[in-house]
Order: sequence, then structure tokens, then C-alpha cells
Amino acid sequence: MSQCDVALVGSNVSIRGEIESAEDLVIEGRVDGPVWGDGLSVTVGRTATVNGDIVARVINVLGTAAGTLIGTHRVDLGPTASVRGRVLAPAFVLADGASFNGAVHPQHLDAALIVARHRRAKTAS
Repeated sequence: MSQCDVALVGSNVSIRGEIESAEDLVIEGRVDGPVWGDGLSVTVGRTATVNGDIVARVINVLGTAAGTLIGTHRVDLGPTASVRGRVLAPAFVLADGASFNGAVHPQHLDAALIVARHRRAKTAS
């Protein structure tokens, strides 16, 4: 039996600042700042609020998110999602009931990743 590594930001947790995850991430609380899960999965749970950009392989939103969502594989907004911002991904799923106020730019994914990685490198140094 294989074990899946998943990090959890619980519903009673509030983070102000950048999150960099080395494993799949589930957010149930509040995050004010960017979330970096490059090559991984980031899920914004039903009770969660994220105010900041999210970079991941797969982004699943069930709660509230505001910012740029950069998914190298897919961005999925579930039926309870409320999202304001830009989506850059080769695949975008908008479920019945989801609220989306923004724009989808699949053609700008590569450029957005370059910019996001550059900004991240600048803040890390």
C-alpha cells in the first residue's frame, strides 16, 4: 500500500505570507499571500479563503480564492467555488454553481510560469 503525502492548513489556521509546499496541499483555513505548489496539487477547501496567487500542477477550488491561478495541468472550480482573478491553465473546469469573475488565458501559461518563477526567485534572494 502506498502512502500519499498531503499537507493541511486547518480551518482554524490563518497564514499571512507565502506558502511553499513540498507535498500536495489542502487549505481549509485562510491564507493571505501566494501559494507555491509547483508540480503538485493544491486544493482550496469549502471553508477556505485564499487571497494571493496559486501556482500548482492541479488547482481545485471549492472555497474562495482571489488572485492569479496558474495550473500547469488543470484548474477546477467546484460547485461551491467563488473565484475572482485570472486563470492560466491548459484545462479549465467550471462546475455548475461555481462563481467566477475574471479571465481565462490558456495561451499565456508559459509566460505566466516564467514570470511567477522569476518573482519567486527574486523574493527568495
